[in-house]
Amino acid sequence: MEARIGFVTISDRASRGEYEDKGGPAMRDWFTRVLTSPWEAVTRVIPDEQALIEQTLIELCDAEGCSLVVTTGGTGPALRDVTPEATEAVCEKMMPGFGELMRAASLKFVPTAILSRQTAGVRGKSLIINLPGKPSAIDDCLNAVFPAVPYCIDLIEGAYLEADDTQCNVFRPAHAKLKS
Repeated sequence: MEARIGFVTISDRASRGEYEDKGGPAMRDWFTRVLTSPWEAVTRVIPDEQALIEQTLIELCDAEGCSLVVTTGGTGPALRDVTPEATEAVCEKMMPGFGELMRAASLKFVPTAILSRQTAGVRGKSLIINLPGKPSAIDDCLNAVFPAVPYCIDLIEGAYLEADDTQCNVFRPAHAKLKS
């Protein structure tokens, strides 16, 4: 089964075409480099509007069947940064360890990582992960958390994801490695 992965850039300026979306392509490039199992990208570029973010996340999870949805942007303390609130509003289970690990990984590079409010949660059979907006930070955060992502998606009965071990060493317990 081909996995569907949602990529959502949340930016007022990028959604109006005033700014080149660099976050969305950075996320897709990372997955292209790392995943070895078949997958399809479902992309969106939307403004920082909580109701629209919620609607987009619901659409990607429920209607588009994305097992994984990654967002970029809207995770800081600015007034228009509402991505974590939108994510929390649509998820049944929050996964705080993802945000904790992403901030810890980012702190190795910039002291302002403590200002980021990245989070993750589960909606049905979909995992939603909020990433920062800066492309290099996207790489740092995905490198930190992705080893646990495929097994998390297994547990929620999403698509089976496999990665190139030279790019990212995915962890699955021995009993979970039988599926393919």
